[in-house]
Amino acid sequence: MSEATASAPPVLQAKGLVKRYGHVTALDGADFELYPGEIQAIIGDNGAGKSTLIKALSGALIPDEGEILVDGQTVHFRGPLDARRHGIETVYQDLALASALDISENIFLGRELRRPGIAGSLLRMLDKRRMREEASTHMQDLKIGIRSMGQAVETLSGGQRQGVAVARSAAFARHVVIMDEPTAALGVKESHMVLDLIRQVRDRGLPVILISHNMPQVFEVADRVHIQRLGRRVAVIEPRNFSMQDAVAIMTGAMVGERVERN
Repeated sequence: MSEATASAPPVLQAKGLVKRYGHVTALDGADFELYPGEIQAIIGDNGAGKSTLIKALSGALIPDEGEILVDGQTVHFRGPLDARRHGIETVYQDLALASALDISENIFLGRELRRPGIAGSLLRMLDKRRMREEASTHMQDLKIGIRSMGQAVETLSGGQRQGVAVARSAAFARHVVIMDEPTAALGVKESHMVLDLIRQVRDRGLPVILISHNMPQVFEVADRVHIQRLGRRVAVIEPRNFSMQDAVAIMTGAMVGERVERN
């Protein structure tokens, strides 16, 4: 992490998050900080609480205890729409795309643009031309090459569909983009395309949270790696200073103490 980034306040922060499901504690005082201009990966074994942490940060669940802050201000997410209102967009593993709709309709799904005047306000007619023009701009900004914005999503490759989901999030995010297993079920070539997209989003000024089981990809693209174990953060490491074997050792508890960076 650069000195400029380290000196800036966190864009998104969690303090002491606790989430219980009956007798199971999924989060046990979890902390998290995401700084401007970084890609931060979250890794951990099954049951470490990383999915629960992400759901709390994206508004998909309400923690029992703890605090979430956006730009240093405490927020209370009651659902994903609250997180979106604070500029946090999430690309879910299932992409949440409507296969029969075209690219522009998917990018503006739930945020459709209406025609000006009576046509839009009373007749609720969509401004499809403007939606396609703006969708094309969003795709070009991320260097995603697709022939036509009128192309149905069901005709796209897996990597292209991921590109549409990423473009949609980047178009509307003001603070953070969260990506949940973005290369799952993709081939090598398409996975590299998605990793490039993640860098492009970061380079456009949006910090990214990446959840992934793919350690080589994490070490290729992440600036920092948050390691979750038993419901809490046990370390934040920089890939340039640690190996993948070290990360696995920290995840399993085999490496602790002075060799682990905690912040």
